[in-house]
Amino acid sequence: MSQYDEGHTVAGWTGTGIATVGSAVLGAGTCVVSAPLIVGGLGILAGSVLVTWALHLSGWGKPSGPRPRGQWPMGVRDLTVRAGHPDCWGCRLAGRGRRTAAAAPEALAVVSEPEPAVAVAEAGSAGR
Repeated sequence: MSQYDEGHTVAGWTGTGIATVGSAVLGAGTCVVSAPLIVGGLGILAGSVLVTWALHLSGWGKPSGPRPRGQWPMGVRDLTVRAGHPDCWGCRLAGRGRRTAAAAPEALAVVSEPEPAVAVAEAGSAGR
């Protein structure tokens, strides 16, 4: 057994199963030149992406990299998903991960400083 369980998740296998069906429908539509089958296959493929993403965000997918042996089985939910996985595009698209507390005060400091044009205009009107 490998040291990692890449893809051995409920989200991974569910998405793969749905995508396989979508690919088969798309292929059948291409062979018989049927626009409804082609559109249906593309819709199923898009649905597989959304289902996999939703399952990942609900804890049924896992981040890449090594994990403790107790988290290797497929039926174990990932409890760290609420904070977002580092370098995970799915988590970042959902607004999770890569947030730091130090970034917020810096942004507020820039906003709270007056603009130079406003400061010059206020200084000029104060002299009258």
